[in-house]
Amino acid sequence: MPVLVRSQLRRVRIDQSRLARLAQAALSLVGKRTADLGVLLTGDRSMRRLNRQFRKKDRTTDVLAFSMREGPGLPSTLLGDIVISVPTASKQANRLGRSLDEELILLLVHGILHLCGYDHERSERDARHMQRREQWVLRRLGRIPRLIHRKG
Repeated sequence: MPVLVRSQLRRVRIDQSRLARLAQAALSLVGKRTADLGVLLTGDRSMRRLNRQFRKKDRTTDVLAFSMREGPGLPSTLLGDIVISVPTASKQANRLGRSLDEELILLLVHGILHLCGYDHERSERDARHMQRREQWVLRRLGRIPRLIHRKG
């Protein structure tokens, strides 16, 4: 089950192999051990462009998930792609009193759950169910290793 992590960031270096291992562990926990996943770490401008193009919302957001298993087609091991805006994640982490490492893993798990069919926007009940599942996965992942290294 390959997890491919790519970063478009210049000012922050992220330990992509650690992030890939955490993604792989999260996928195993949600029963998607054999799924392939792409993760892109980007900035607010790129995220805003994607959000405008695919969701018709002209603003940045923290995470987007693009499923490869929706609609007709041949079965595939490719679950989909997750895009995380690191600047937005950093602002959220500061506001909520979390480390950026913790926020990135939370957003990664959130994106994986979206790719597995969870949707917090459908109803309050679905939102609570997704939040409980996020917390369950995060508890089982355990201590979050350091992922972020500032450049310069």
